[in-house]
Amino acid sequence: MRKCSPWTFLPVMFSFFTAAGLWVVYFIAVEDEKITPLSSEYKRSVSKSPPYISIAGDAPPASCVFSQVMNMAAFVGFILGVLRYLQLKPRVHKPWLNIGSLVALSLACFGMTLVGNFQLSNDEELHNIGTSMTFGLGTLFCWVQSFMTLKVNLRNEGRRAGIPRFLLSGAVTSCMLLYFALMAQRLHMHAARAQWALVMFFLAFLGTFAIEFRHYHFEILCSDEQDPPLSLSESFSEVSEYQSDQL
Repeated sequence: MRKCSPWTFLPVMFSFFTAAGLWVVYFIAVEDEKITPLSSEYKRSVSKSPPYISIAGDAPPASCVFSQVMNMAAFVGFILGVLRYLQLKPRVHKPWLNIGSLVALSLACFGMTLVGNFQLSNDEELHNIGTSMTFGLGTLFCWVQSFMTLKVNLRNEGRRAGIPRFLLSGAVTSCMLLYFALMAQRLHMHAARAQWALVMFFLAFLGTFAIEFRHYHFEILCSDEQDPPLSLSESFSEVSEYQSDQL
């Protein structure tokens, strides 16, 4: 029986530590009485704000942790997107779908940096642009990857990974629509809960890449001038026989 690739832990660790970091931000904000706890009711007369993620990470010291968490999540999330692109590249018949998926996640990760570095009280417009990029393009990425999972069917595990991803994509989409609908009605506590659920479902979706990553090994090749490295296309064609991708 083949050993599980160490790369399988990258999506899981990304999801776990990003979620943990965001909850640390939440508890710091609650402790500093900046936001109302998710378990209680929001009252306009109280000085505390509703527990939106952006509001929780709006003021120091929570904002310092929030910026660090979002920057690290954007960086590792982009790496996951690139690895997933390389994993699917030799096997997709419509490369534009794979490329579009990578572009969508890359822009969503850029949106994360805008959310983390431009706090709501400092630059609301830029912060909201980052939020829209993260939620909108992140949701698009989920649906495209769910479709490609069934279509490519790596190691005959398309249904095993695809069905949970479609369910998670539906949950992400439902939470996003619910979030904006509740925001429009000024039901802030329910909107905040929908936002937290949306983020947790999205992180869970990215964590499911561990299913396919456990079969793969990603390597960086370095060569001197006397022995030129293989071209990217040649590398993929050779390693595809061994279920291993090389960059």
